[in-house]
Amino acid sequence: MRKAKFILMPFCFAGILAVMSLALMLLWNALLPDILHVTTINYWQAMGIFVLSKILFGFGGPRGGGGAPWMRKKRMMEEKFRNMSPDERARFKEQWQDRCGWGKRRGDWSRGFTEQQAAPETHQQKAE
Repeated sequence: MRKAKFILMPFCFAGILAVMSLALMLLWNALLPDILHVTTINYWQAMGIFVLSKILFGFGGPRGGGGAPWMRKKRMMEEKFRNMSPDERARFKEQWQDRCGWGKRRGDWSRGFTEQQAAPETHQQKAE
């Protein structure tokens, strides 16, 4: 039984890919040329667009477990941050401020300065 499922999996995957590519091609060719004035696409181009979109935006999954890799990491980080105590959160923020300079003002320009410091000397002023 398990062996049969293992053998059928690639065929199921190929079938789903073929049907989704066909649907994408038909929808694209029916809608987008009139709306966005783009050219029609063939079956293989539709399959390429479908595969590319799955790579970029993720494959989805049950209960929000899918999505693009950077979105999964973001959700994991948010969950970790939610489970921290207030002291741990403060320590975490301080560490990241030290590492990245978040919330810090940089340079003298942020504190204000006189117009003389702001305007560079011109060649005439240097000559005098």
